[in-house]
Amino acid sequence: MKRNSIIVGLLVLICSLSLIFISGCAKKQTVKSDTTVKSDTTKAEPIKGSASMNDILAEETAKSKAEFAAMKAAAAAKKEAEDKLLAEAAAFGDIHFAFDLYDLTPEARNILGGLADWLSKQSSWEVTIEGHCDNRRTVEYNLALGERRAEAAKTYLTSLGIAADRITTISYGEEMPLDPADNEGAWAKNRRDHFLIVLKK
Repeated sequence: MKRNSIIVGLLVLICSLSLIFISGCAKKQTVKSDTTVKSDTTKAEPIKGSASMNDILAEETAKSKAEFAAMKAAAAAKKEAEDKLLAEAAAFGDIHFAFDLYDLTPEARNILGGLADWLSKQSSWEVTIEGHCDNRRTVEYNLALGERRAEAAKTYLTSLGIAADRITTISYGEEMPLDPADNEGAWAKNRRDHFLIVLKK
């Protein structure tokens, strides 16, 4: 009888322990399942602000393209304006001199007056005056005569209000003839001042 009581007690103890173990495993499984659900839910959430960032990038790209196009158009317009002014400047022809003289003729003064008017309106431009001669004197003499001819034109331009620092003079003497022939017509062409008009550096 006592033995049976011991056996029954052991069976009750074993059953109790089994129930406790089963209950603990069930709770752990439940917690694990909840954690998994939460993790999956977190992964499924979309990244906030990604759409607006794409919009910002697209807007900045469009803005950059527009600015580049505007700069390109401005540069083209500037070059076109400069080319137009160069064409106008090239229209000022040479002035000519009598043999062995550097006096300005009425025609030369008229050309220089037009050049002075143009330079007064185009303050970003400057002029180099090149003095030339025919070949009927020595090289040294013609270099000095060419310088006097260039300086005569410069003096007249400054008297019309053009700043002296916008005018450079140089003499080539007989070294750069328009016409290399040795006759009156060629000599008359070669006794001249030539104007090189450029943008200030």
